[in-house]
Amino acid sequence: MAYRDHTRVIKIGDRLIGGGNPIAIQSMTNTRTEDVRATVEQIHRLENAGCEIIRCTVPNPDAAKAIAEIKKQISIPLVADIHFDYKMAIAAMENGADKIRINPGNIGGKERIAEVVRCARERQIPIRVGVNSGSLEKNLVEKYGGVTAEGLVESALDKVGMIEECGYDQMVISIKSSNVMMCIRAHEILAQKTDYPLHVGITEAGTLFSGNIKSAVGLGVILYQGIGDTIRVSLTGDPVEEIKSGKQILRTLGLRKGGIDVVSCPTCGRTKIDLIGLANQVETMVQGYPLNIKVAVMGCAVNGPGEAREADIGIAGGDGEGLLIKHGEIIRKMPEEELLDALKQELDSML
Repeated sequence: MAYRDHTRVIKIGDRLIGGGNPIAIQSMTNTRTEDVRATVEQIHRLENAGCEIIRCTVPNPDAAKAIAEIKKQISIPLVADIHFDYKMAIAAMENGADKIRINPGNIGGKERIAEVVRCARERQIPIRVGVNSGSLEKNLVEKYGGVTAEGLVESALDKVGMIEECGYDQMVISIKSSNVMMCIRAHEILAQKTDYPLHVGITEAGTLFSGNIKSAVGLGVILYQGIGDTIRVSLTGDPVEEIKSGKQILRTLGLRKGGIDVVSCPTCGRTKIDLIGLANQVETMVQGYPLNIKVAVMGCAVNGPGEAREADIGIAGGDGEGLLIKHGEIIRKMPEEELLDALKQELDSML
């Protein structure tokens, strides 16, 4: 069953999630939000990479005011990330945030939650209810004998109930854990208990290496089961890498079409060019192309053409020279240093 086909449709700015709409890829800025120039600059880079929803932290009044200026200069919905201070949630919405992310359990009592919900309802701004395994309530830890998937789900639904009691139902739920298997299990349970859209991610996943592996495994299993309406790959590093990884995860699962799929051989003793460097250059270069094709980067001029037969276009290196290949057929030979430019010219001609 594809749970995502049956979740509620929620509008975030001009973007729809849930109800079978395409899974949206999110990221979060790591600049100081009140530094409008740096924040906008980073968001533009993320937009160009394919980010569809961006989240910015709002820890103080200056950051809340900056939301208004940032919104004027970007074209994707902006989510304000709030911790503890309900006034910041209200200020962010007053300055044009398209969605807010809160944990109703840590922004004060019922009156303060009601004030936030009242502001959101007046502006029809959705609320992302976020629960993290690192801050699970003590009573739930005791009830379940530790931090568990069941405890995470109960906590999330309890927070959803707080907002529903205020008469509002425009919500997205997020339950995150750095424990991949716990996160998978929590989503399996939650998807059967609610029809709110789910934002999926493995929190504090780690560096580019470990974070990508944890996210690919966790998101892959969850998404393959039909769960999840929007995702974030959380990585310690340049947030643009999160977008690249998110797009690749969705394409690998067949949940997103379009974009260039780069395949490359693992190298061997026959490799006489810098294949690793070349493959990385190609992967970066093709990010902006709206082409639905496969590009092969091969390190051996002997087997390269045959191995690249399933690709639409490819390059294969030799000893100081290389080949340009289309569907396994050699088009021309050239010096190694011209391979990247030759590939770019071919891609440009396909636009």
